[in-house]
Amino acid sequence: MQHQLTSQTRATMLFILATGCVFFPGLFFFSKQCLKNLPGLKWNEGDAVMVSARVVSSLQAIMASSAGYIISTSCDDIIEDQHWLTSAYILFAVPYFVYDIYAMFLCYWHKLHVKGHEVDDRPKSKSVALTRYLRREFLMVLHHVVMVTVCFPVSVFWRQGKGDYFQGVMFLAELSTPSVCLGKILIQYKQQHTLLHKVNGALMLVTFFICRVLLFPYLYYVYGRYASIPFYLVPLVVPWQCNLGAALLMAPQVYWFSLICRGALRLFTGSSSHSHGPTTPPAKPCLDSHTPLPQQANGYSSRMATLDMPTTMTH
Repeated sequence: MQHQLTSQTRATMLFILATGCVFFPGLFFFSKQCLKNLPGLKWNEGDAVMVSARVVSSLQAIMASSAGYIISTSCDDIIEDQHWLTSAYILFAVPYFVYDIYAMFLCYWHKLHVKGHEVDDRPKSKSVALTRYLRREFLMVLHHVVMVTVCFPVSVFWRQGKGDYFQGVMFLAELSTPSVCLGKILIQYKQQHTLLHKVNGALMLVTFFICRVLLFPYLYYVYGRYASIPFYLVPLVVPWQCNLGAALLMAPQVYWFSLICRGALRLFTGSSSHSHGPTTPPAKPCLDSHTPLPQQANGYSSRMATLDMPTTMTH
């Protein structure tokens, strides 16, 4: 009977995993085809790819945040209480990180070929472009690989059903992603100086700081209250693996937040307002041609002056 139950559980896990493998690429393809073929749109391949990638990222973020809210509000005991949605959503969402590496590469490839954005040394083949993409986006790709190869098995198997509350709160980190994606789209449409972009930039700054930078200090604080120990003693009490994992996951968030702050400063001080050309009609979006090198596929760029506010990771 135990063997039968284990087999059923394994089959369920594989089904959920397979569903995620179909859902995210399928949604991307469906969105791209709609943008290319629906009357009144007829977008080109590059524009459809880049916007569809943002649509998928935003939807994944909404689903993850919703799952996180349900899980975290359902757990009274932050260590022992379990919720079926925790492991189920992890299994469903892990294919997203594999898909997103590919989607980011497609965005990078099409940005290299946007009219007015070409460079003399742009790669002629996708194999060369892939090598450059992996170098340029090393931190983001590494983040996604770690999510699949380390965080996934740790969250599903190593925890042994404990700490669903913490996993749910970590899902809430995705609350910052929709504003990040909207910022990318507004930049693609050259709408950097609109009120919407400024409001969205402020929202991105606040949500990223609360949901990603303060995430792990909050989890340490909650555990300290649960265990009735001072906040500063929590790192000395929890397993060293938890401290290491928190540090490795928090470090890139702090780095990306620093880029957001730099971009926000430029946006709200208007220091780069003179460097942009006129806007283009929304049906045919294009990128700012004043920057000789393409913006990074994940939205970050060290050339902040032409972007007003850097966009950031969508996971």
